[in-house]
Amino acid sequence: MKDFVPLLLNLQEKKVVIFGGGEVGERKALFFCDYAKVTVVSKEFTGKLSELQIKKIIQLIKVNELTETDISRHLKDAFIVIPATNDMILNEKIAGIAENSGQLVNRVDDLGDVIVPSIIRRGDIVIGISTLGQSPALSKYIRKNIEGVITPGLAVMTRLQNEIREMLKSRVGDQKERKEILWNIMNDSEVWEAINESYEKAYKVASKHIGKKNE
Repeated sequence: MKDFVPLLLNLQEKKVVIFGGGEVGERKALFFCDYAKVTVVSKEFTGKLSELQIKKIIQLIKVNELTETDISRHLKDAFIVIPATNDMILNEKIAGIAENSGQLVNRVDDLGDVIVPSIIRRGDIVIGISTLGQSPALSKYIRKNIEGVITPGLAVMTRLQNEIREMLKSRVGDQKERKEILWNIMNDSEVWEAINESYEKAYKVASKHIGKKNE
């Protein structure tokens, strides 16, 4: 078993190359196109992939056969490579060439270098859940249970904490004191009640903690 480390990556301007224009390739393209530049290489493409290309969201490259030279050419500048054809031997060849070139591989039938987790996103809060391919159903089960805990109010608190933290840097010199203020805000029930009404009210209530420290 490979030893995986959970990371959050900024894929903006990074290139993701997917080999295979079927349902699996479509699913991968739909996920990564929100975060990276996606190219799909295949003999044929689903209607959805063709639609994404028309909208200039992804790039499609139509091929007949793929030699090692062709594969290497299409992998140029790729950050993540996804072999998703219906030919297992070809998938292995693509993965091998990518790995030899030092590129990350997201496999669809085995554990590669990259695993796409089950994701919960609430504003700037991002939580990834994975069982390392052992049980996708369990990942989904865990996600559904956690979603009930990660409420929209937490996303608002993230914004509130960030804005007040930035303001405190110019008003409170002691880092320990800044940390205490932010912690007190997070544990203030009045702030959480105000969040349910409006961000502006929550900010006003939270700001009282700054005044207390300056008295």
